[in-house]
Amino acid sequence: MNSFTLTAVGNLARDPELVSKGERSYAKLCLVGNDYAGKDEEGAAKEVVTSLWFVAFGPMGESIARNARKGDQLVLEAKVRSSNWTDEKGEKQYDHSFIVQGFRLGAPGKLKREELEARRGDDARGAGAHAVNER
Repeated sequence: MNSFTLTAVGNLARDPELVSKGERSYAKLCLVGNDYAGKDEEGAAKEVVTSLWFVAFGPMGESIARNARKGDQLVLEAKVRSSNWTDEKGEKQYDHSFIVQGFRLGAPGKLKREELEARRGDDARGAGAHAVNER
């Protein structure tokens, strides 16, 4: 039984990194989110940025790495796995890993939107060329 699962909605801080070790592959990805943090002395809204690292194994990781880019919004379902170890000073260390169990692509980021606009422009120019050639 997984004691904790979470749903995370955020934007990719960078392109996902696909790693292959032997026959096993996984993607490492970092989501960032901005949260309201009150107002400053002048009354302007302040934000705090939170970032979390996730790992997605196998075909799911490959799909994320292939289809998502920096700035894209992702909705991730993940389980939380705790880990602990003893560091080189002999002190006990504790951490958590977030293992992706499912995902959905959300709104495209700036880079993907620009790519889509460029493709639409190429398609429109290509369609015009075909019309001229058919006459």
